[in-house]
Amino acid sequence: MLRIKKLDIFILKSFCTLFMGTFFICLFIFMMQFLWKYVDEMVGKGLEMSVLAQFFFYSALTLVPASLPLAILLAALITFGNFGERFELLAMKAAGISLLKIMRPLIVFIIFICGVSFYFQNVIGPEAQTKLWTLLISMKQKSPELDIPEGVFYDEIEGYNLYVKHKNRKTGMLYDVLIYNFEKGFENAQIIKSDSGRLEMTADKQHLYLHLYDGEQFENLKSQNMNQKNVPYRREAFREKHAIIEFNSDFNMVDAGIMSNQSNSKNMKMLQAGIDSMKVQNDSVGRGYFKEAMNGTYKITADLKKADTLKIEQAHLGEYNVDSLFNVATLSQKQKIISTAVNRAESAGSDWSFKSYNISQTDTSLRRHMTSWHEKLTLSVACLIFFFIGAPLGGIIRKGGLGMPVVVSVLIFIIYYIINNTGYKMARDGQWIVWMGMWTSTAILAPLGAFLTYKSNNDSVVLNADAYVNWFKRILGIRSMRHLFRKEVIIHDPDYTHLPADLQALSADCRAYAEKKALRRAPNYFKLWMAGANDEEIEGINERLESLVDEMSNTKSIHLLNALNNYPIIPVSAHLRPFRNYWLNLACGLLVPIGLFFYFRIWAFRIRLNKDMERIIKTNEDVQKIIETNLK
Repeated sequence: MLRIKKLDIFILKSFCTLFMGTFFICLFIFMMQFLWKYVDEMVGKGLEMSVLAQFFFYSALTLVPASLPLAILLAALITFGNFGERFELLAMKAAGISLLKIMRPLIVFIIFICGVSFYFQNVIGPEAQTKLWTLLISMKQKSPELDIPEGVFYDEIEGYNLYVKHKNRKTGMLYDVLIYNFEKGFENAQIIKSDSGRLEMTADKQHLYLHLYDGEQFENLKSQNMNQKNVPYRREAFREKHAIIEFNSDFNMVDAGIMSNQSNSKNMKMLQAGIDSMKVQNDSVGRGYFKEAMNGTYKITADLKKADTLKIEQAHLGEYNVDSLFNVATLSQKQKIISTAVNRAESAGSDWSFKSYNISQTDTSLRRHMTSWHEKLTLSVACLIFFFIGAPLGGIIRKGGLGMPVVVSVLIFIIYYIINNTGYKMARDGQWIVWMGMWTSTAILAPLGAFLTYKSNNDSVVLNADAYVNWFKRILGIRSMRHLFRKEVIIHDPDYTHLPADLQALSADCRAYAEKKALRRAPNYFKLWMAGANDEEIEGINERLESLVDEMSNTKSIHLLNALNNYPIIPVSAHLRPFRNYWLNLACGLLVPIGLFFYFRIWAFRIRLNKDMERIIKTNEDVQKIIETNLK
């Protein structure tokens, strides 16, 4: 029986609160990006608030599916980052609850969000896309709001260029007006110059009423004789002149039927029907073109008579050389043959180019329909994938708030966007198979989500910087140093009576080990990779050294602690072999370039181990002097 536990409610409440905030933030960001893309279509056109409200409403509906994955990723990162930072995740795991059980209520919720995303794309999205793009086209076609600037030519009135040197914004009067009228063509342009004027909109907002005062008009008269050098013109002076100019400033919505064939205005059922019909159309047209080509271009058109056929049979012609036939022809015959061949080739080429253009247009529309069909699924699945990336990543990072989670989520989303956009363009342009291009981002990010979930469930240090630093130190042979400090509370003091004897015994063993192993000598390359036993002697020396250092670290003497920091940290297996696995070592030895690298690395560790033995002996002597001088 399914029971909702208090822990599930707590996790859902923590996630949903953040999810609502991140969703509206992401939606706002995407809307601002979309608005910035089409801001030129809205500025300066005097659009009513109702039109702008429709634009923002429909754009928000279309951007909901794109905002959900990023919002889920960010909310999951912050939620589990907060759990880790407040040690709530640690408490849950300490209570025996695995990460997958912690994520279980959220997985159910995210699956529901995936369904919501699919519903928006398949039901609400097509209708919103139709309304939005119809609105955008109508906004593009609307005439701009009449606002003539000073000192520059204004060309937003079709067929006219206006220049106003100065204008009075309170009275609406224009001064030093220059008008170029190109309605009758550039060669028959009318030029009007006046001292002042006024431009008003008619009540029906379909025309402009132009009033001009004290000016002149110049107009070229069309010449009857094209060869006439002097073109007559007409000059007219006026004290007052009035004209009406067509200027439709109303907002007229275009017919939504122009979006009926667009892939983004269809649901999956309509897309599938369109895909099937276009495939059938392409197949039938292609077969028709093939039959036409075989019956026309490639058909043998030689008109042979009965006598010619008998001659061919009597000559027993199986194969013949076309070049030899061409060479025996006369010059006029050769020219005629070449001319006929060129004409036929050009005619066939132009015919095939036109036919291929028709097929390519249908093929482009087919690929767009197929990409839209797959996109409705990939965006829905992306919500689930981003959750399986964000939740375990937040548990690994263990940083809440809007700092690190925002940076990480933005980086992941940028990577996803680049991969997804690349695959989409490749599929749309026909360079990749459609399903492969559209599902590339999913195929790349899904294993990443599974990997992070596995690592976080096992408390891995996959994103712990110290782990990678230590790994590089081991590879490059960079040793770590001791950092011993005086303890505030000491329970047991060191046994100074037995320490000198133990130190002398350790020095003797180090000296004997160095002489026995001949650490400065180069190791045998072939025996090196087949050695599988551990060096028990150095392990014993290291164990005794660490035991003595641990005991003497309880001292109150600063001088002794400083001397203890001089003891080296001994890698007990670095001088033997690179890996613990026998077969891996053997394979490394067979690959000579890699084997040489590890060979010289092991040799360097042997030399360093010899120096460590000398250093231990020297430090033992210093420690004995400190004990004898200061502590007895």
